[in-house]
Amino acid sequence: MNTRDSYNSWSETYDSDDNPTRDLDAIATENALKDLSFDSILEIGCGTGKNTRLLSKIGNSVHAIDSSPGMIAQAKSRVTAKNVTFAIANLAQTWHLKNQSFDLIASSLVLEHIEKLGFIFQEAARILKSSGKFYISELHPFRQYLGKKAKFRQEGEVIEVQAFVHHISDFLSAASEHGLSLLELKEWWHDMDHNKPPRLITFLFEK
Repeated sequence: MNTRDSYNSWSETYDSDDNPTRDLDAIATENALKDLSFDSILEIGCGTGKNTRLLSKIGNSVHAIDSSPGMIAQAKSRVTAKNVTFAIANLAQTWHLKNQSFDLIASSLVLEHIEKLGFIFQEAARILKSSGKFYISELHPFRQYLGKKAKFRQEGEVIEVQAFVHHISDFLSAASEHGLSLLELKEWWHDMDHNKPPRLITFLFEK
């Protein structure tokens, strides 16, 4: 099952399933962005709109995209702010968005499903305005080294979502190659992660 189909299947229970990684991501994203403000925001991989409501409060306009129609449907029912628009898009292909059109790109728990990380940074650099920010929250590669990945249960079967390992150096190299500078890097642990590797890693880059 490809990533889009996996998230379509997961969409109806994604918000109600026990998922500490999802919950920690919401905390990390709010911590990173709540005190900032932007004119235009692009959210890539918006899922069910978990972080979209926060973005609608810190941005004058938000355009949220995801490859899964099921996830987009959930997001539309969850987020009704008038400054938010939604669209289905394949992030692994050219983004049909104008050059230098956004002040912030926000991405949470999506890039592990993208094989070519450099392409994402290429597109992000293209559509960001000068001094625009690129915020990323991802499953920490240390967790990936242990075999952890997004998964859910459906009809008694555990379904793992296709994922690719991106090392910390991969993010930093891709950003540098496309003219983005690192402003902040943080690692995050859930309360249940005592004496375990960090669960999430977040980056904030600037063009």
